[in-house]
Amino acid sequence: MKREVIIVGGGVAGIQTALRLADRGIRPTIVEKEPDLGGKLRGWYHLFPSLTPASEVLSELRRRLAARDVEVMTSAEAVSITPGSVTLADGRTLECGSVVVCSGFTLFDARLKEEYGYGVYDNVFTSADIERMLNEGNVTTSSGRRPRRIALLHCVGSRDEKVCQAHCSRVCCITGVKQAMELKRLFPDADVFNFYMDIRMFGPGYEEMYREAQQNYNIHFVRGRISEASPTYDGRLQIKAEDTLTGRPLRMSVDMLVLLVGMRANDSNADFAASAGLRQAPSGFMEPQDLFLNSARSGVDGIFYAGTVTAPKNIGETLNEADAAVEALTAYLGRV
Repeated sequence: MKREVIIVGGGVAGIQTALRLADRGIRPTIVEKEPDLGGKLRGWYHLFPSLTPASEVLSELRRRLAARDVEVMTSAEAVSITPGSVTLADGRTLECGSVVVCSGFTLFDARLKEEYGYGVYDNVFTSADIERMLNEGNVTTSSGRRPRRIALLHCVGSRDEKVCQAHCSRVCCITGVKQAMELKRLFPDADVFNFYMDIRMFGPGYEEMYREAQQNYNIHFVRGRISEASPTYDGRLQIKAEDTLTGRPLRMSVDMLVLLVGMRANDSNADFAASAGLRQAPSGFMEPQDLFLNSARSGVDGIFYAGTVTAPKNIGETLNEADAAVEALTAYLGRV
């Protein structure tokens, strides 16, 4: 059976793309490698800057999807694409009229930054770990104690040529502010520090949230990178950094170190590019036809993009780009 449109990826971009296509009378098929839809949003706690529960957004997207005539194939990983087909890891080839790639991004593996001891030392966490712990209602040190001092480190796996990740992930700064505020609410007596290279608050409400973190929550912001972390005899962590505003070295003990991991391009992007003649940006993300008038088109007729497959984005931008992809796709199909 030839499907009209196949959407590769069932995260926020994929679901929104399917909803908009269904609204136009086009029956899409979502192909998702995970057992469930929702992508990274499934692991998020609150969304910045409104602090809307992520579960509310995901539940509403799922509710809308259930009310539409959309075929969903889960536990089905796409390994190659052409404008007229998608090949799955199990060897099946699904024929179609066009493809929308919504396969998203991969979180940077913090273990590659060995100097921070993630996966080796107790009480070193990633921002994704903190979101999970917040969702579970169980944010503690590895020994179950309430932390008295917490450090959050920005740009782990972003703007770092040593790990071949020169791009900015765009949402780490605001994630660090959000999580610092959430941790401060949980532990009012704790000192919470954000270590950063520079703060990039580009979105609506982001700068206001940054100010609120300082003025109302007394979050400390230190301009400087942490150079290393090491365990102490009492189960804490000693971190070394330099305050680049004062030019002085800094050393402190903390109960928790949170690594704000960035977005990196999926390894599968190279396979998609090879199978369909698509282009990748230097960052490894997929490169659209152009960044202004055709950002949802791939440059290959019949293949379109939506969401973070082309670059780091927040949830709102991802939803809007899905709408743009549907506009481009329906024009391609001659349905407008």
